[in-house]
Amino acid sequence: MENPLRPFFQEELTEAGCDEAGRGCYAGPVFAAAVVLPKGFFHPLLNDSKQVTPEDRNELRGYIEANALAWAVAKVDHDEVDRINILKASFKAMHLALDELKIRPRLLLIDGNRFTKYKRIPHRCIVKGDSIFASIAAASILAKTWRDEYMQLLHTEFPHYRWDSNKGYGTKEHRDAIEKFGLCKYHRKSFNISPESSQEEIDFEVNQ
Repeated sequence: MENPLRPFFQEELTEAGCDEAGRGCYAGPVFAAAVVLPKGFFHPLLNDSKQVTPEDRNELRGYIEANALAWAVAKVDHDEVDRINILKASFKAMHLALDELKIRPRLLLIDGNRFTKYKRIPHRCIVKGDSIFASIAAASILAKTWRDEYMQLLHTEFPHYRWDSNKGYGTKEHRDAIEKFGLCKYHRKSFNISPESSQEEIDFEVNQ
C-alpha cells in the first residue's frame, strides 16, 4: 500500500517533525511532540491524527514509539496558557519536546504557519503539514494520544464535564456542563469561555 505522506522534506539533514494537540480546547494543557523517523519508516494508517480513529491512533502510537529514531512529548498546563497565551504555550511545548529528543535534528518541520525559532536550528512552517509529511503526522499522533490519555485522568476528578469523550473541546455537553457547574480550576480563563461560546469562536480566537 502506498503511503501518501512524504517521508522527508530533504535528504541531507536529520529532520524532526513537530505538532501540537489541544490548542483550541476550553480546558487542560496543550501538548506537543517531536519525532525523528528513520528512512523506510512506514505504517499504512499514518495520517493527520484528526483523520484517524482513536483505536488506530493508539496502534500508531505504539508503532511510532517503538520504531522512531527519537521522539518526545511535552505539555504546558492551563495556568501557563493563561499567563503567556495559547500560541506561545504551543511553541513552548514544542521547544520542551525538542529539548528531550535523544537525537539533535538539524531541520525542524513545524505544522502550521508560525513558530518561534528553536536555538539555532532552521525550521520550515508547513500549513496542514500533518497531512503532508510523515514525521509531522507521527508527532500529531503522539501529541493527540498523550493529551487524550491525560484528559482521561482529569475526567476522574471532574467527571461532569465529560472530558473522557470531549477531551476539553467545546462540545454541547461540555458547554451545558459549564452552564450548570461553572468553570473549574483546569479551564483556560483567558479564553473568555461562556456557555454560549462556540468551538468555532474559540478556534477563531486562538488562531489569530
